[in-house]
Amino acid sequence: MPRNIPVGNGEMLVAFDDHYRMRDLHWPNVGQPNHTCGHLQRFGVWADGQFAWIDSPGWTRDLRYKPDTMVTEVRLRHERLGLELLCHDAVDYWSPVYFRRVIVTDLLGKPRDVRVFFHHDISVNESPVGDTVMFDPQTGGLVHYKDNVYFLLNGCSSGRFGIDHWATGAKRIGDAEGTWRDAEDGLLSRHAIAQGSVDSTIGFGIALSAWGSGSMHCWLAAGRTHEQVIALNDKVRMKTPQRMMDRTEAYWRLWALKEPLDLSPLPERLRDMFVRSQIICRTQIDNGGAIIAANDYDITHFAGDTYSYMWPRDGALVSHALVLAGHGELSRNFFRFCEKVITKDGYFQHKYNPTGTLASSWHPSVVDGERVLPIQQDETSLVIWALRRHFQVFRDVEFIKTTYNTLVVEPANWILRYRDHNGLPLPSWDLWEERRGVHLFTVASTIGALKAAASFAQDMGAYDRAAEYNEGAERMRGAMIRHMWEPERNQFARMATPLSDGTYRLDMTIDSSAFALFAFGAMDARDPKVVAMMNAARERLWVKTHIGGLARYENDYYHRVEHTNLRDVPGNPWVICTLWVAQWLIECAESVEELEQALPYLHWTADRAFPSGVLAEQFDPYTGAAISVSPLTWSHATVMIATIKYLLKHAQLTGRPSGSLAERAFGKSR
Repeated sequence: MPRNIPVGNGEMLVAFDDHYRMRDLHWPNVGQPNHTCGHLQRFGVWADGQFAWIDSPGWTRDLRYKPDTMVTEVRLRHERLGLELLCHDAVDYWSPVYFRRVIVTDLLGKPRDVRVFFHHDISVNESPVGDTVMFDPQTGGLVHYKDNVYFLLNGCSSGRFGIDHWATGAKRIGDAEGTWRDAEDGLLSRHAIAQGSVDSTIGFGIALSAWGSGSMHCWLAAGRTHEQVIALNDKVRMKTPQRMMDRTEAYWRLWALKEPLDLSPLPERLRDMFVRSQIICRTQIDNGGAIIAANDYDITHFAGDTYSYMWPRDGALVSHALVLAGHGELSRNFFRFCEKVITKDGYFQHKYNPTGTLASSWHPSVVDGERVLPIQQDETSLVIWALRRHFQVFRDVEFIKTTYNTLVVEPANWILRYRDHNGLPLPSWDLWEERRGVHLFTVASTIGALKAAASFAQDMGAYDRAAEYNEGAERMRGAMIRHMWEPERNQFARMATPLSDGTYRLDMTIDSSAFALFAFGAMDARDPKVVAMMNAARERLWVKTHIGGLARYENDYYHRVEHTNLRDVPGNPWVICTLWVAQWLIECAESVEELEQALPYLHWTADRAFPSGVLAEQFDPYTGAAISVSPLTWSHATVMIATIKYLLKHAQLTGRPSGSLAERAFGKSR
C-alpha cells in the first residue's frame, strides 16, 4: 500500500499507509535501516466491551496534514463504537522522538471507559533475530533493543506518565501471531520481557463523560544506548509532549514559508500543492545529504528491493527544486554528499545508500564479453548542471571553492574522455535504467553539464579550460543533431546504438524524456526540432482515458496495466512526465494567456494527489489508483520546479516580482 502520510526530521522517518497504520520506521538515516520491514504496526480502540483495529470495517478515515506544516491531522470515526478520534503525528524537529496525540470524543451521550492500544512489530536493524523487548520500571515504558539500537515506547494520559497496559511476546514463531491479539479483550498480560522474534503492545485508559473528550500522548524515542533513550524520555517529561509537538509544528511552518514567494498568481489548490510538496520532499532527505528516491517498503514485494537509495540523477533534480524554493542548506548538503561518493575518475556509480556506501545495482560490468562502466552518465552530468544552478542563486563562492575540482573539473574532464569519435558520449544506461546505448536525455544533459563547467571555469579564471568545455558542448550538440535527428520523421531518436562501421542504429520510440533538449540548455524550447518532439510526446504519450496524464514512452512495460490498447494507453501516466510538458509550455510562453496553458497539467497533478498531498510515481490509467512507490521524491520536486518556473515566467511577463531568490538568476527577460 502507498505511504500516504510520512513525518520525519532528516534523522527519523515514520510513514503510514492509507489505513493509518504505521508501516515504516527509519533511524538513524532516512532510508536505512527500516526497523519495521514494512510490517503492520497496529492501532486499535476498546470501548464498553467492544474492540476495533483501525483497519477494520466501520471506520471512516481522513488522512491529512495541518496546513503548511509536517504535523498530521487524521480524523477517524466509528459509528458502532460511538467514537471519533482526532490524531496528530510528528517527529520532533530536533530529537529522534516520534509523537502521536489522540483526542477521543464520545458520540453516544454517555460516560465511557475507552482504552487505546498501539502495537509495535519492530525488527531492530531489519532482523528479528536476537531482539529483546522489556518493561522498563525506570521510565514506566517498554524498550526494544539490540546491539547499539534502542527504542523506548512511552506515553501519558490524564496527567499520568507511563503506560497503563502492556504486553511483550513472540511474533511469527509457531502459532504466535503477536501481542496485538492480546489487546482485543481490552486487557494485556503485563509480561515483562521477551527475546528473539518479538513484538509489543501498549495501552492507555481514557475516561469520557457524556459527549465529552479526552486525550493521550504516546512517543517512541530512539538512541544508541539505554541511557540515551532514558534521557530523551526525561526531556519529553520536562518539556511536555504537547509543547514539543507545538514547537515542531511551528518550525516546519517557518521552514516551508520562509521565502517571501508571491503565490497569488496560482489557484489556492496549486499553492497548497507547492507548499505540501516542499514538506513531503523534506521527509525523504537525510540530514547527511542523501536525497532518497522513495521510502515505501511495499515495493520489495515487486522487485525484492526498495527505492530507499540516493540516485545522483534524482538527487540533482530534487536539489534544483530545493534551490528554486530557497533551501540552499539542503542542496549544499547534497553536493557535499556527492563529493564523498564520486569515484576518483570523476563519475558516479548507479546509486548509493544514505550512509554513502555503494548500493545494490543491476548494471553489469561486462557486456558481450567486454568490460564496460556500469553507469548512467546523465547522473554525473546532472550533478554538475545542478551545482551551477545552485551557485547562480546563492553565489556562495567559499562553498564552490571546495567543490570546484571534485564536482566540476574532474567530472567534466571525465566527460570529455568518455566520448566517441563523433563527440557523442560513449554508451551507458538510460535514465529509466532499462537500455544501454547513447541516449538523447544523456546527450542533452551532458551538453548542459559541459556548459555549466565552462561557466564555472570562466568564473575561476581558467579560460583555456572554459574554452575546452564549451567546444566539447558545441561539438556534442552538432553530433546530436547530425546523428540522432531524422529529418524524414521530424524527430530525434531516443537512443543511438553504435555499429561496427562507425554509424548508429536509431531507436525512434517517442519518449517523454526528450524534454531534456530544452531543460538543460542543449537547445532552445522554441527550436522547431524541440517543438516537434514535445508535440509528438503530447500527442502519442497522452493517456486517452478519463484519467489522462503522460506516459514515459510508447509501450512502457513497467507496472503496465493496459496490454492491448497501447495506442490509447501507451503506458501508465507519471507525474514527472506530465509536468515536463508543463515546463515546456512555461518556457515557451510569451504572454500570460500562453503561460496559463500550463495550468491544466498542474491541476491534473493536484487531482492525482492523496488528501494528504502525497504523490505516487505513477497511476492506473483507468482508476487513477497509485502505482509503485509513494511518495516519490522526484514527483514532488517536479511540482516545485514547475510551480516556481510558472511564477518566474509570470513575473517576467507582468513585471510584478515573484519574491523568489531565483528571480535574479533565472527570471530575466530573454
